[in-house]
Amino acid sequence: MDTVCSGPKKKRIIQTVTSIKVQKPGSVMVDMLSIPDLIKKKKDGGALSDEEIKAFIERVTDKTIQDCQTGAMLMAIWQKGMTEKETVTLTKEMMSSGEVMSWPKEWAGLVVDKHSTGGVGDKVSLVLAPALAACGYKVPMISGRGLGHTGGTLDKLESIPGFNIQQSTDQIKNIMDSVGSCIVGQTETLVPADRVLYGMRDVTSTVNSLPLIAGSIISKKGAESLSALVLDVKFGRAALYKDLDSARELAQLLVKVGNSLGMLTGAALSSMDGTIGRCVGNSLEVIECLETLKGKGPDDLMELVTTLGGLLLKMTGSVSDLSEGRKKISDAVIGGAALSKFQAMMEKQGVDSEAARTLCSTDTDYYSILRKSKHQIRLETPADGDVVDVDGMILAEVLHKLGAGRSKFGESVNHSVGVKLLVSLGQKVQKGASWLELHYEDPAPTADQISRLQSALTLGTRTQHNTQTQTVVKELLLPQ
Repeated sequence: MDTVCSGPKKKRIIQTVTSIKVQKPGSVMVDMLSIPDLIKKKKDGGALSDEEIKAFIERVTDKTIQDCQTGAMLMAIWQKGMTEKETVTLTKEMMSSGEVMSWPKEWAGLVVDKHSTGGVGDKVSLVLAPALAACGYKVPMISGRGLGHTGGTLDKLESIPGFNIQQSTDQIKNIMDSVGSCIVGQTETLVPADRVLYGMRDVTSTVNSLPLIAGSIISKKGAESLSALVLDVKFGRAALYKDLDSARELAQLLVKVGNSLGMLTGAALSSMDGTIGRCVGNSLEVIECLETLKGKGPDDLMELVTTLGGLLLKMTGSVSDLSEGRKKISDAVIGGAALSKFQAMMEKQGVDSEAARTLCSTDTDYYSILRKSKHQIRLETPADGDVVDVDGMILAEVLHKLGAGRSKFGESVNHSVGVKLLVSLGQKVQKGASWLELHYEDPAPTADQISRLQSALTLGTRTQHNTQTQTVVKELLLPQ
């Protein structure tokens, strides 16, 4: 900053201010010229102190740091990593960058949530949240939108006309008080530092940094003031991490950081090669969730719902073991209690009561409420054989191109676009049998896109491929 002064002899004196220090109430003194030093320290492999991390997050939050400096720091963290202590501090400072929710004293020990690292057809939250509410828990589920090949919980819910995912903190408390569960988007005041860093990670190719992933996920859940958190960390073709060892490394870090913030945190490692359930696409997944809540859900979806829910029940001490917890969640789903909670949640979040009742009634016409695509076609099997594989990543990528997903934040999605699998793994099929139903709108899929969808199906023999019923969840990590 330059200022020009003139003295009595009309000499011009140039005064340059080289250092400015800013202090906010309760903040550390931040030297405006120290950010490059912090970037260099991390780039050279040094460990940042608690005060240095606090300074960086404060500058990100109040937007007094240049975007290029934020990007440089993210790249340095991506290249050199962070110690466990640094990661815990980063998460705490991100969590504290905005509002931290508080709950009535009588809810102590009952406020729980779940987070998934993303998959194809991952609709677990829509069944699990109301099931937990039916078991007496409070679930302030703050979810996200789809980006890339993975679907977003908020996009699925917005395929229900009137469902409002934007709720204030007071409205969230009201919904939780009357229903027990709500599923909403991130509020403007919750973890604002993550809002900045999340967007920057995407454009700087630092999305897959373990400490940055942990900071983003756990800071938001910490701001919910949870008693317990369960994480569904996926691995496989259609997941961020392709192998079990990489996913385990992430899960272990998430569990450690979550517990360091005072949340009982556990994790499930689950495979993500195909799809979860038989439907992929927003409206179709809502229909499959409603069918599941009516006791007619696919086995893999129910396995995830009951395992993740049962683990939360065990962690909070309401059951003695996982088996008992799984049964309690299963009973809530199959017995209809979770369906009642889902209907009440829809009404509390803006859905017309008659529409909510219609969606939750037996043998209803879902498309009297939900949008149906203009066109549906069925693909046929090219030969006789057993269904040994369906590649979920291929399905997701084609649907993304047809409008079911978004390439950048803020884009709209077409809720009616999706696919419905008409076969199961291990099923014997004859040539010409329908194996997949594609729901699409204009323009029609190209010949190349149809060919890609067909390539997702692998036929063979059950003796050549292990297609017997397998569990989706491969490992569990419990709080220490």
